[in-house]
Amino acid sequence: MPAQDCIFCKIVAGEIKGERLFDDDQVIAIRDINPQAPVHILVISREHIESLIRLPSEKAPILGHMSAVGNELARHEGLWPKGYRLVINAGPDGGQSVPHLHLHLLGGRPMRWPPG
Repeated sequence: MPAQDCIFCKIVAGEIKGERLFDDDQVIAIRDINPQAPVHILVISREHIESLIRLPSEKAPILGHMSAVGNELARHEGLWPKGYRLVINAGPDGGQSVPHLHLHLLGGRPMRWPPG
């Protein structure tokens, strides 16, 4: 999908409004409009990277930053110390529905395993 057609690129660019919970030069974070848990936040890369599958090795540090932001948001949302889940879906069979790298922060209820 070209970046100009990507809903997350439009959110990052401010073309689609949403409450930003976090915003820096690498990522933004917003609440998911279709929450799967009481707390469901998306940490979205500013750069259009289609998927974890297509992540070039030189861009791998974004994953650490996304995790750190998710961790801080979990603390802010009161999910510590009970726990939460950070998820990156990769590709259609992995459950990725938007072709733009993003991380899900899920919490506020007990998580089950296996997740699928």
